[in-house]
Amino acid sequence: MGGVEAGEHTGLREGKRWAAIKPVLVSLAGRERPLAALTAPLDVGALVGGEGAWEVELGFGKGRFLLAQALARPEVRYLGVELAVYYYRLLARRASRQGADNLLVVRGDALYVLSALLPAGFADAVHVYFPDPWPKSRHHKRRLFEPETIDLVLGLLKPGASLWFATDFVEYGELVWGILASYPGLELRRIEGPWPGGPRTNYEAKFVAEGRPILRLEARRSPEAALLHPAGQAGVLVGPRSWQRG
Repeated sequence: MGGVEAGEHTGLREGKRWAAIKPVLVSLAGRERPLAALTAPLDVGALVGGEGAWEVELGFGKGRFLLAQALARPEVRYLGVELAVYYYRLLARRASRQGADNLLVVRGDALYVLSALLPAGFADAVHVYFPDPWPKSRHHKRRLFEPETIDLVLGLLKPGASLWFATDFVEYGELVWGILASYPGLELRRIEGPWPGGPRTNYEAKFVAEGRPILRLEARRSPEAALLHPAGQAGVLVGPRSWQRG
């Protein structure tokens, strides 16, 4: 993924120290700016004009889905986050060449971008496809889909907006399902069979051709959705001992 989980588990994983020293970059229609030239949180409405809905993809890999959507639906504004510099540059160049001026591309660590740079509750949809499952327990903190971090992802959604997710690591997909199923205020459903428009990423097209099982789901956020996952509160809420005693 762009960010902590590598989208489409590309193998282009950058170490934590390496990622920390890489600058956050923002590109729109071939015009690239470092974060230092912008304000945080990002004023996405000023960066991409218009009144259209916003859709976000976290870890866009080669950008197949994001660019296709931006070109097919120019009235919608899109934002993609990717950690791998190569894929960030690739999509930025392609978007510029094809005139996708409704597509904002961000290079950075996903958890940092979500927690410090993107405004809350602005997205009408969030897409996460084939993220790295980080199967070793010591790497679980790098996942987006953990009880302590899922709030950053869901916090992007407006009430009534949806998270769309897919993975070929079915065991990991079931863990994600369980985390989302125990989150108050989410309407959760599995997508049986392929997406209506066909595969959304290069990896998905390959896996479908190979007949590999894929778990796809939608999580829709209600106005009553919680602010923190119940299982993750202990990991993110830290206060003086006097508070904890009280």
